[in-house]
Amino acid sequence: MLNFETLTNSVTIENIKNLFNNSWDSISWKKFQFLIALSILLIVIFAALLAPLLPIDPDEMKFDLIVSPPSKQHYLGTDSFGRDILSRTIYGARVSLRVGFVAVFLALIMGLPIGLLSGYIGGLTDAILMRLVDALLAFPAILLAVAFIGILGPGETSVMLGLGIVYTPIFARVARAKILSIRELDYIKAAKSIGASELRIIWLHLLPNAVGPVIVQVTVAFAFAIIAEAGMSFLGLGTQPPTPSWGLMLAEARPYIQQSTWYPLIPGIVLTIVVLSVTIVGDRLREILDPQSN
Repeated sequence: MLNFETLTNSVTIENIKNLFNNSWDSISWKKFQFLIALSILLIVIFAALLAPLLPIDPDEMKFDLIVSPPSKQHYLGTDSFGRDILSRTIYGARVSLRVGFVAVFLALIMGLPIGLLSGYIGGLTDAILMRLVDALLAFPAILLAVAFIGILGPGETSVMLGLGIVYTPIFARVARAKILSIRELDYIKAAKSIGASELRIIWLHLLPNAVGPVIVQVTVAFAFAIIAEAGMSFLGLGTQPPTPSWGLMLAEARPYIQQSTWYPLIPGIVLTIVVLSVTIVGDRLREILDPQSN
């Protein structure tokens, strides 16, 4: 005889596979965009990891080659101190990726528990936690980050901490919204009826179902963190010289924008492509994790 539970499980798995395939193959252009964006991100990450193996020192100055155009010796030219722009661009990727990863990680480990507890427990706990979150959201993100950097002092570490605190309320809100939509479902009530602890319900039932929206938010916050780090460095509040940073490179190239247009364009184009790639990957993940959005 055919086992009903086995049949149900196989049908469910088959439906999930079909849903994933339909979501993935519905628009081939989006699939192509995703593959290109993902390839770019992998190349940038791979280059950043192998940056110490570069034969050219990013801080080596050659005053006889100041603002030299691209050549066989320096493929992307040299900057206002005669330093190789290619090597500094690759090292700048290390800074941007590091700031993005750390800032998002801090926001995730602080915001996710707040959202889970607020959404599941509700009542007074929810009211207190959400008012604190609303207080942080009331301030513009960049201004709040600048305020933290002003307190801690300029530098890469200050930027990471500031952005981590700024993005915490966003993750808390996303997690809370998802928990509110699933905490009254039948499987949660069933877990309570058999005596499952609050921690077990949150860890095994609520958290896995909140992962999808949180992953999408991670990609969005990561892209904004890269832009914010570049902006802070451009203003002199982020990465300090001589450490390579895309924002710092743009600031150093600003006086040469008319004479040597290629100089500021290089870090600007790289920054734009990386952020756009992160955005495309995040958008595709949203469609895969939430097929109803197609």
